[in-house]
Amino acid sequence: MTRCLGCRTVSQDCIFCSIVAGDLPASVVAADDTAVAFLDINPLTTGHTLVIPRRHVSDVLSADGATADVSALLESTAALLVERLDADGLNVFQASGAPAGQTVFHLHFHLLPRWADDGLLNVHSIRTQVREDPATTYARLTSGLDLP
Repeated sequence: MTRCLGCRTVSQDCIFCSIVAGDLPASVVAADDTAVAFLDINPLTTGHTLVIPRRHVSDVLSADGATADVSALLESTAALLVERLDADGLNVFQASGAPAGQTVFHLHFHLLPRWADDGLLNVHSIRTQVREDPATTYARLTSGLDLP
């Protein structure tokens, strides 16, 4: 198993770094110099694909430019999935941190091909968990910023 220098603890092995290193098998559907796309081993939809940077970063909150590393492959893989699988649409999903549902702490984006009749919920079907009035949130986010 390949050791990740960026993992949260020294003893933690990163399964995605092991895939990048070729130590673990994966069904790679696309790759470039900075990112790899492979089929999820527990797919939510046909063609459910993960896109990861080759370098280890834990999540989008500590990405240090790694989102730029995956952007081109993310876009081309999304197009590939929709075209080759005759999908009607596509969801892109990313979770940062355990409270958001992240279980592998190597930045990754889920590409979920979607069909009109697939029966899955859309993001607007998720129960709302708003903690404060949207105007209060907006004020907290923009206070002191020079916005147009």
